[in-house]
Order: sequence, then structure tokens, then C-alpha cells
Amino acid sequence: MKSASLQYANALADIALAQGAAEPAVKQLADFGAAFAASAELRNFLGSPAVAREAKHAVIEKIVTRTGGSKIIRNFLYVIVDHRRTVIMPEIIARFQEVIRRRQGVAEAEVRSAVELNAAQKAEVAQTLARLTGKRVETKYSLDPALLGGAVVRIGDTVYDGSLRHRLDEMRTRLAE
Repeated sequence: MKSASLQYANALADIALAQGAAEPAVKQLADFGAAFAASAELRNFLGSPAVAREAKHAVIEKIVTRTGGSKIIRNFLYVIVDHRRTVIMPEIIARFQEVIRRRQGVAEAEVRSAVELNAAQKAEVAQTLARLTGKRVETKYSLDPALLGGAVVRIGDTVYDGSLRHRLDEMRTRLAE
């Protein structure tokens, strides 16, 4: 179903970007996704083939109005429900966020370090990653004492391993040869 969720995400991204409403659309769809994830009744109702399409649309209309959603999101949710794709709603939302970030030239980086980085170090890491990728980088930091020192950065499928543990492992391999 990954390709189906990606098709829906791309379609919504095309519309949201064309209308200059990408950021609000990301937030509004995430808000709906949170309500959808929190309510088993809502998931069952929207996913049930026994419930009339008009009833589903009325519920979506109420939720979107209450959360301040746009016409774009409302219509998109109508399409998802009409095509019986509510089962993959969380995946569609995640793919949409990824597509928007990618099209806006934003890369997400996960930085694991052995010790807590201060603000200056975080800024330096972010600048270096932006220079390496040529994109605006959003970083998430976490601690991993097992690294002993240094840091490991993951951007998409690429891993930059500057940890002390990695360097010691490399040294061990060279000495063993």
C-alpha cells in the first residue's frame, strides 16, 4: 500500500503547493490524523462500508470545521473516504509530510551524540549538514552513551559515523589484518 499512500500524498502536495498552502495543509492534516488515531469510533465509522457516504462527509465536515481545516483538506478527506482508503490514512499523512519537506528542499537529520551538545555545537552541526546536503536541515538530537564520543548523523539513507566507537572498530579491523 506504500505506492497508494504515496500517490495520494503527491496529489495533495501538488494542490497544496500550487495554492501556497503547504504548511497549513501539513498542520491541518496532522490535526485530523491525531483525532483519527485517538478515536476507534471515528476509524470504524469512516471505514465502514455500511455507513452512507453522506454521513461520512457530514462527520468530516464537522471535524474539519472544528479544527479550522481548509477546503483542500476537507475535499481530500472526502476522496480518501470515498475511495475506501481510511485504513492507510496514517501512512498517507506521513508520506504527505515527507513529500512536502522534500519538495521544499528540507532534509531531516537525526544526530546521536555521546554527550549533550550545547547551542553552538548544534548550530555548527546544522551548518555543516546544510553545506553537505545543499538543503535546509531540520535536526533532531538524542543521546547515545554507547558511542563513547563523537556523533552519528542519519539523513535519509545516508549515515555519517564520526563516533569514537566506529573509529575504534576501524582500528581493530586494520590491526587484525
